Amino acid sequence: MRKLTLAMAVALTGAAASAEEMKMAVTTSFHNSGLAEVLLPEIKKDTNIDVQLLVVGTGQAIKLGEAGDVDAVLVHAKAAEEQFVADGHGTHRREIMYNDFVIIGPKEDPAGITDAATAGDAFAAIAEAEAPFISRGDDSGTHKKELGLWSAAGFGAGAQGDWYKAVGAGMGAALNTAAGIDGYIMSDRASWLNFGNKGNLELLFSGDPLLFNQYAYLPVDPAKGDHIKSDLAEELEAWLTSARAKELIDGYTINGEQLFTFNAEMTDMSKAAE
Repeated sequence: MRKLTLAMAVALTGAAASAEEMKMAVTTSFHNSGLAEVLLPEIKKDTNIDVQLLVVGTGQAIKLGEAGDVDAVLVHAKAAEEQFVADGHGTHRREIMYNDFVIIGPKEDPAGITDAATAGDAFAAIAEAEAPFISRGDDSGTHKKELGLWSAAGFGAGAQGDWYKAVGAGMGAALNTAAGIDGYIMSDRASWLNFGNKGNLELLFSGDPLLFNQYAYLPVDPAKGDHIKSDLAEELEAWLTSARAKELIDGYTINGEQLFTFNAEMTDMSKAAE
């Protein structure tokens, strides 16, 4: 009888400890930064939610949300995010954190972008030098931002030459390509700092306000079906906007450099749990 009682206790404890799962589509830049590895275990510990990530570019993440294939989306392309909500695919948009984009290139800087006054000037200098430039080319938030900067520099879509190489890949793969051919590339700062295969590449240009990079959380509209776990998405949002999330996000550094800055309107977790 005692053995049976112990077995039942173990079974009940295991059931109580079983985490609830939800799916969130996130950008490759967020994943490549290493921040997910910091946040996900703490989310599970604090909320008992096991967040399953689908790591794709922003464009694909938005499509997964539109199809109701995920419960929430965390991306960085404001216009696309606002359209997602306006079209009824998401309940709202909640800003969580930001960093910035930077322009990487070979140490020798053959295009001379280090002295550029603006990001547009840096892009124009790369084009004038016909220096190899690697583009994500994958409809990600980074790719969308890059295309906007090319347009501002006077080079609309398709106006680049053979020196412009779209790889159709995530941030890590694109950085590897740039390292392999000593090319220029635009990256989010976090992915660059966490990238191990820098080779001859260096950060050559940053600081233009146009390179600001905001990440936002979009819960998928539960009207898409009973399978949408809107309660878990809501609980996760409360955690992502809490003091604990701020501590972890602001405290995530590589070689003493902070990768993200928390800027969400904060949620009081004690009230959120009521």
